[in-house]
Amino acid sequence: MGLHLVIGNKNYSSWSMRPWIGMKAAGIPFDETVISLDAPDFKPRLAKLSGTGKVPVLIDGDTHVWESLAILEYVAEKFPDAGVWPADAAVRAHARAISHEMHAGFLPLRRHLPMCMWRPVAQRALTSDAAANAKRIDAMWSDCRARFGKGGPFLFGRFSAADAMYAPVVSRFHTYGVEVGAAARAYMDAMMALPAWQEWSAAALKEEWVLAEDEVDWPEVRRVTLP
Repeated sequence: MGLHLVIGNKNYSSWSMRPWIGMKAAGIPFDETVISLDAPDFKPRLAKLSGTGKVPVLIDGDTHVWESLAILEYVAEKFPDAGVWPADAAVRAHARAISHEMHAGFLPLRRHLPMCMWRPVAQRALTSDAAANAKRIDAMWSDCRARFGKGGPFLFGRFSAADAMYAPVVSRFHTYGVEVGAAARAYMDAMMALPAWQEWSAAALKEEWVLAEDEVDWPEVRRVTLP
């Protein structure tokens, strides 16, 4: 049996997006199961699979790995030639540092700008705390691109787990019209041009589940028009 990734709604589940896009971009094969975050049987189903009872969870035979960053670390070890992390030790350390900063931080931004991929692009005013988060991320992305980005358009040149960890932030910045500098904007454009991004986005736009808590225009549900 191969790898199996259990995830939440592609429109809303930012933590699910991280290992999914990381594995897709690295060419690591896996099957997937999508369970809506508001499904009546969500907790009972996930409790059997994940230590947290949440998505995502990666199943590899008898091994179950939950938490986005832990999944990325697991596949990096299982597929050492996939280039999940930068090859250079010092660069890899930096990539891990900013990935953990994402995992542990930026809560004001994440709460104020929930991931909602089908919402038409429209600017939303930021709270002071969310604006501080956005400023830090813009500076971080720009610094990575300047110091480590010569080998490609991503944070460390080639796509890596660090890019996977920030993919939902790219979506948030795009959806809510967050203003960033030229280097960060070019990075966002490269991320959204990824085939893996396009695949995830196309599936997200076709979903029918609606979660009111992630719709900032509620009770209106604003959705882009599908071609």
